[in-house]
Amino acid sequence: METSQAAGVMAPRRGTTLGITSFVIGLFFIWGFSTVLLDSLIPKLKALFALSYAEVMLSQFCFFLAYFVFSIPAAIVLGRVGYMRGIVIGLVVMALGCAGFAPAAALGTFNGILVALFVMASGITMLQVAANPLVAELGPASSSSSRLTLAQAFNSLGTALGPVIGARLILGTSSGVAPDPATADPLVLAAFRRAEIHLVEVPFLAIAAALIALAVIFWVLRRAPGIPGADRLQYHRAGLARLAARPRLLFGVVAIFLYVGAEVTIGSLMTNYLMQPSRLGLAAADAGRLVGLYWTGAMVGRFIGSYVLRVCSPGLVLATVALLAASLVAISAASMGSVSAGAIIAVGLFNAIMFPTIFTLAIEGLNEDTPQASGFLCMAIVGGAIIPWLSGVAADHAGLASALLVPVCCYLMIAGYGFSARRPLQEGISP
Repeated sequence: METSQAAGVMAPRRGTTLGITSFVIGLFFIWGFSTVLLDSLIPKLKALFALSYAEVMLSQFCFFLAYFVFSIPAAIVLGRVGYMRGIVIGLVVMALGCAGFAPAAALGTFNGILVALFVMASGITMLQVAANPLVAELGPASSSSSRLTLAQAFNSLGTALGPVIGARLILGTSSGVAPDPATADPLVLAAFRRAEIHLVEVPFLAIAAALIALAVIFWVLRRAPGIPGADRLQYHRAGLARLAARPRLLFGVVAIFLYVGAEVTIGSLMTNYLMQPSRLGLAAADAGRLVGLYWTGAMVGRFIGSYVLRVCSPGLVLATVALLAASLVAISAASMGSVSAGAIIAVGLFNAIMFPTIFTLAIEGLNEDTPQASGFLCMAIVGGAIIPWLSGVAADHAGLASALLVPVCCYLMIAGYGFSARRPLQEGISP
């Protein structure tokens, strides 16, 4: 029998891993900040290119499609190079995607932005595949859900700050009065779009510079002693068949798909939702800033959840918060004014522990199969491409309130997963 050490997992030395833990938490922050900028970008792109909800949701589709395309290849690369070098690769690719906003601005086309988002998300995919199991393994298995939830809290700090900065730098700036796409001269319209996208590129170029600096730090620390899977991990192709026979993992893949789809749908539609007269009737920049409260709720919930998950069954906690999230979304869709707005914003608090809890429940007891399982789970993040697009189609045909029934269904199924995984796995039982 292979030991966990043979699989590239050794007990980390607390003194030597404190610094690397801090830097890994920094990764959670920066990819959360970068991802949520899309929520500010979507209303900007919708107005700039005169897009429907389904069309503008292609930005989320291209971003999260990268998880489906690259998660398994990322897991294979991770098995060959280890966690640290995998993180360096992810940072460099993500930086290239952020830098890609410069040529997209020069072209002034929606397609150029989609390509930049796809490359950026490809790098984030590598970071997710590497960083989530690394944090889970930097300590006792019994507290892995709590530890990953704490790291995700800093991810939520990034997602809380992102809308505030995005509202100022993306929604709060303009190069002038927008020409009417139906009547304006094509050359004038193209020039205006290029000028507007040049304004959008500034935060992404700043992120690219920070990512390169982090890549250098992780490269220097790649041989730090006591880091789990520092050099390479075991990647068994035969392990894929074993994974297919693990119901908890497979249901976990579905739950990740549904959770990311629901969370991204709400965050993406919220600005336009709060701009509606039947809700708050706000200007775009003001509504964008309120989206920050949604992500702030997730941050607060993860700090609270990191403690709650130490004393309560992670599965039951997951089932409870998923049912509460479904209830709040339904209340928002069925009401108006501040009640509707407050209910949809409050969903962020209950989203908080879902991703890390689903992830750690799904990889429980997998040992040497963890890299492959991480790849499958991160591949399921493609839910952020599919479900928001479906919600956008529903919004175009039935309105934004009706479209919220899509995430309601997602949360109900997540509650089912939490209830099914409420008990710890017994040794010798396939997860």
